[in-house]
Amino acid sequence: MKNYNTERPALILKEYGRNMQMLIKHIKSIEDKEKRSEAAHVLIDLMKLINPNTKDAQEIQHKLWDDLYIMSDFDLDIDSPYPMPERETLTKKPERLGYKTSEVRFKHYGRNVQLLIKKACELEDPEEREGAVVHIGRLMKSFQNTWNRDNVEDVTIIRNIGHMSKGALTIDLDKVKSGNLFDSMVKERRPPRPANKNRKNNNNNNNHHNGGRRRKN
Repeated sequence: MKNYNTERPALILKEYGRNMQMLIKHIKSIEDKEKRSEAAHVLIDLMKLINPNTKDAQEIQHKLWDDLYIMSDFDLDIDSPYPMPERETLTKKPERLGYKTSEVRFKHYGRNVQLLIKKACELEDPEEREGAVVHIGRLMKSFQNTWNRDNVEDVTIIRNIGHMSKGALTIDLDKVKSGNLFDSMVKERRPPRPANKNRKNNNNNNNHHNGGRRRKN
């Protein structure tokens, strides 16, 4: 007579298969506790083979023993390195994650922009602070353009930065517009390199050695 899986007891942890559950049932039938414990340790080694990524990490070891107790329906008297978990752990709801509740005035910019503004407010050097405002303005404008089909005015970005920094950060609107400073496609203008005095002196020295005359071809 064939035994169909639909007629057998339901698997408690399907990832281990029915044979593992049958072995646990056999271990429960061993009368001697010492032999029962030895068989449980052997079974844990077998469970490691089924889960090759477990290795010897303490947390994974703990999980394997918990799985063993769960598959035994919390009815296994053995000597093990970890105590039997409570049955309520299977139905216990996970604890709610503690989300940050601090106020974000402009949620569409995200919390990271608020943190950047806070860091910029701590800058003492005026040039560094203005450079930080430019970078933050570019970031905020790119966020706005992602979610808003209409072009965002620079004055709106400057106003938002002022609100988010409580008036500590600002930048001249005409300067932003004339240099397109909030446009991420525009590269920052770098100051011209100072003249290389050594190169000029070398040219003068060469002219002096050549008698101030150029050699003709």
